[in-house]
Amino acid sequence: MKKLSKLYLAIVFIFLYSPIVVMILISFNAGESTAHMTGLSLRWYRQMLSDDITLNAFRNTLVLSSVSALVSTLLGTLASVGISRIRKRRIRNAVKNVTNLPMVNPDIVTGISLMLLFVFTAQALGRESALGFGSLLIAHITFSLPYVIMSVLPKINQLDRSVPEAAMDLGCTPMQSFFKVELPFISPGIVTGLIMAFTLSFDDFVISNFTSGASFETLTIHIYAMIKKSVKPGIYALSTLIFIVVMTLILVYNLLSSRDRRER
Repeated sequence: MKKLSKLYLAIVFIFLYSPIVVMILISFNAGESTAHMTGLSLRWYRQMLSDDITLNAFRNTLVLSSVSALVSTLLGTLASVGISRIRKRRIRNAVKNVTNLPMVNPDIVTGISLMLLFVFTAQALGRESALGFGSLLIAHITFSLPYVIMSVLPKINQLDRSVPEAAMDLGCTPMQSFFKVELPFISPGIVTGLIMAFTLSFDDFVISNFTSGASFETLTIHIYAMIKKSVKPGIYALSTLIFIVVMTLILVYNLLSSRDRRER
């Protein structure tokens, strides 16, 4: 039975990761063929790094992901503190269910509804342009916020409420008690939520495709536009770099989560 389970696990890993391995190999292919390896070369990486349009889309994605992750982490931390201090259990559960809606809602539904909201708001305000960096930022904060709350709220619930009360008995104000006692305790959850929010924002395509304008293009939208024309090894080089960035963040996220579980 153990051998069968190991075989099943090996098949699953091969099925999941063999396409990624092939993509990485083709990104180092010296020729233009995506079916035959003619040698190893960094040609497509050099070509990609000299592409101003691709680099601009990459910079846009970094700025968008960083800002949305920071804002969603701040709002998510404040929301988690507020939810934890709701005394009535029914109201607390209702608020938690509402905050989880963007997480369980299909991306295409979220993208279309946000696009319609932005267009309606722009028309009501008499503005011509409804979509751009602002609409993308609001959309990314919207779908990242529940994941931050999901990371921070359990840490707050683990905190013994007598600890901040003891700090206030010793002379701390409620604000000082939060920053000196509660915030250091929940900081692993905050960092985890920040990494999760950045990864989701960096990797998103569906919602970004509906809420972005012509003046602001993210990396995922740029890759999709390239794929519609022709598939070149430069796309595999770009995808490999994205895979490395996202995998690094996921590894950091898992290390923080495992350390948090050991501490508990």
